[in-house]
Amino acid sequence: MNKIEPRTLKGFRDIFSDEIIAREKVVSTIKRVYESYGFSPLATPALEYNDILVGYGEEANKQIYTFRDPDEISVGLRYDLTSPLSRVIAQYKNLEMPFRRYQIQEVFRYDKPDKGRFREFLQFDIDTVGISSVIADAEIIAAMYQSIKALGVSRFKIRINNRKILEELIRFAGIEPSLSYSVFRVIDKLDKQGLDAVLAELGEGRVDASGAEIRGLFLKKEQIDKIKEFIMLPQATQKEALDSVTSLLGDCEGIEELREIDRYLEGVGIDDDKVVIDFVVARGLDYYTGPVYEAILLDAAGYGSIMGGGRYDRLIGQFMDKDIPATGASIGVDRLVLAMQKLGLVKRRKNNIDVLITCMVRDKLVEYHKLAFKLRENGINTEVYLGEEGIGKQLKYADKKDIPIALIIGEDEFKEDIVSIKDLRAKEKLEGEIKERQKWLEARVGQKRVKVSQIVDEIKNILNYS
Repeated sequence: MNKIEPRTLKGFRDIFSDEIIAREKVVSTIKRVYESYGFSPLATPALEYNDILVGYGEEANKQIYTFRDPDEISVGLRYDLTSPLSRVIAQYKNLEMPFRRYQIQEVFRYDKPDKGRFREFLQFDIDTVGISSVIADAEIIAAMYQSIKALGVSRFKIRINNRKILEELIRFAGIEPSLSYSVFRVIDKLDKQGLDAVLAELGEGRVDASGAEIRGLFLKKEQIDKIKEFIMLPQATQKEALDSVTSLLGDCEGIEELREIDRYLEGVGIDDDKVVIDFVVARGLDYYTGPVYEAILLDAAGYGSIMGGGRYDRLIGQFMDKDIPATGASIGVDRLVLAMQKLGLVKRRKNNIDVLITCMVRDKLVEYHKLAFKLRENGINTEVYLGEEGIGKQLKYADKKDIPIALIIGEDEFKEDIVSIKDLRAKEKLEGEIKERQKWLEARVGQKRVKVSQIVDEIKNILNYS
């Protein structure tokens, strides 16, 4: 029989314990913040009817995994968590409004894989449904701000804009409204591609770094000049940004909404150098109708925005006979974890094991497991070594798995009712004294003998010290 080649699909991956542990730490930190704002969890199916997955725009729609099931029903893997939420709101008509939920689930996109970008990835959303006031948007931005701070990031920016201002730009520049979303998507590339590339793409197109031709929008020169004038508006402070855009476009609803958001954020004490107005932020999806926002980590800018979202007041109306206002933000968890690892803010741990109990006396296995049971009852994650190798290999096993503590209990220890505790992180504290790892493993450095009755307290002291 031919062997099946073990392989994964392009853009998909297996995720091992070190990354899962890092991911869970990040998610739990953010979840605590979101729950402090009153958001509650929701989960939806991975598969939806294909017509449920709507509103993303022409390019994004091409990235949806669609197929026919055995009953010949057209279905798709969820592209994001927003359309499924919209379906939930329309389907369950007795939900209390405002409906505030967070959701942590995998999404799927037939996208070009890149650094921190996969075709299956974990997304973490919060949304407030049923509130038309932009105070709901401001609260989402505040939750984003507090989440990033809780993760220990000090250098970041949350950039905010309003799709209504961009729509005013379309009117100001005399551009056909049908081109609006295309213009928004090009403007949104400014940070990644630079001004010249954006202007070229608004005009006759350009050739990218790989040699591929990027088709232009063929706007008139005077239209491009007006967009350039908009892009170059001074915006060193929130006031300067709002005053300059008002002088160019005139006062409009989108500008007043940003003023209201700014007043709220200032009022609750959010640093104005962390949340800034940036008129080129558009976000890529067509369903946004009002304020939009995204967050970047300044020392890991190559990973792009790690949080983003906006207001989508007309999406839910596609599933029912009326529009329901909504706003929310999404986190690409995998990209965020990679960025935080680059910044040294998430330590890689191969596992959550605190202690390895080595087995030196084979007919005492039940006693070893009895001790493990006691440690686990006291909140100490414990593994009992089940192999038959000698003590040297058992300690090497613990070392390779980054287990911080090994317990050594031989015949003498059993007779004396004591345990030898070996602090496997002691070498890091004595790096200058012992260079060879194997010699250190075999030595008694970081090792002490304690009574079984004292073992829990001693282990907790070592773990706290480490």
